[in-house]
Amino acid sequence: MSNVVNIRHIMPDEYIQDLWPEEGTFCWGCGKNNKHGLQLKSHWEDDETVAIWEPKEYHLAFPGVLNGGIIATLIDCHGTGTANAAAHKAAKDFNQHFFHVTAGISVKYLRPTPIDKPVTLRARVTEMGEDKIKVSCDLYSDEVMCATGEVLTVRVDPSVFLKVEK
Repeated sequence: MSNVVNIRHIMPDEYIQDLWPEEGTFCWGCGKNNKHGLQLKSHWEDDETVAIWEPKEYHLAFPGVLNGGIIATLIDCHGTGTANAAAHKAAKDFNQHFFHVTAGISVKYLRPTPIDKPVTLRARVTEMGEDKIKVSCDLYSDEVMCATGEVLTVRVDPSVFLKVEK
């Protein structure tokens, strides 16, 4: 994988997840067609992606504190969304659908994340190859970084990956 220094804004000003084909929209963390999910929405701001998400009372781990599994899911989904969008930018092809899925994730919890205010996720591609993309993602409450993570994604063939044996 080569290091990525600068990714130009060439993607339409839409939420990344809204550009996905139908079969990619059911994820619990970011799928627009999962009514019980978190409904994360990411967009480009210069060379990074940003998402703002509002926790609900039932997302708590302890009174006033956001659950760590929810934090990991947000970092995972924002990271894979960033990788997929970066793959499309690199190919300059918004009609062909690439599927990058999580191959590995690491999350460091730096401090408790309050549940009573929105969280902001900021991600950047740190390494990019044809079949693998690594993304670094930080989660903030107000201006305070509460968690940081790294998501390694791999490109899969959607027709094979989504095939379910019955």
